Amino acid sequence: MAEPIIQIRNLNKSYRRGSQAVPVLLELSLDVPAGEFLALMGPSGSGKSTLLNLIAGIDRADGGSLRVAGVDLATLSEGELAAWRAANIGFVFQFYNLLPVLTAFENVELPLLLTRLSRRQRHEHVAAALRLVGLTERASHYPGELSGGQQQRVAIARAMITDPTLLVADEPTGDLDRESAAEVLSLMDRLNRDFGKTIIMVTHDPRAAEKAHLIRYLDKGELGHAPV
Repeated sequence: MAEPIIQIRNLNKSYRRGSQAVPVLLELSLDVPAGEFLALMGPSGSGKSTLLNLIAGIDRADGGSLRVAGVDLATLSEGELAAWRAANIGFVFQFYNLLPVLTAFENVELPLLLTRLSRRQRHEHVAAALRLVGLTERASHYPGELSGGQQQRVAIARAMITDPTLLVADEPTGDLDRESAAEVLSLMDRLNRDFGKTIIMVTHDPRAAEKAHLIRYLDKGELGHAPV
């Protein structure tokens, strides 16, 4: 069998609150196969976003083992970790994180400015990404001229523009109405189904979680299946 794209063993993470260490993740283990669409659910403060940030190389664990795409993230320096994130991780956030002074096209192009692609190649990639999310006609619009659902689709195009190994989404529908949320989830489902993208999504919304193939439930730092 192929090695899982994510391998987590006995992962621990705590944060400092004054002089006290507050545990967030406790001896957590998880395997995620390549091409999986995983939803992480659980109450606020259960460690969902912390786990997502560790997988994405935004934060570091206190102990245990975390391998993503065959790389032990604990062995990377800060510079190596930044380069690894840029090459392997696409981020989708609840509040889009688009730059308001840039058009949709320019927001999607941003990650490519760090590559060696020519201007023509960058523009070809961006045009293809905007077609994929159904926003070709909105390329010259600024975020303030777009609906919430359209802004999130721009954010997904930006996350996918470098063809990342892993797409991580933190409450991607949390700020959207039901219709816009359904459009965004259908797009993510297509990226997983048709393009084979591995997706890890944190969500409080059971309707969003239904799009995933696998749902795991975090509570008090421990991982299990959703409660009955």
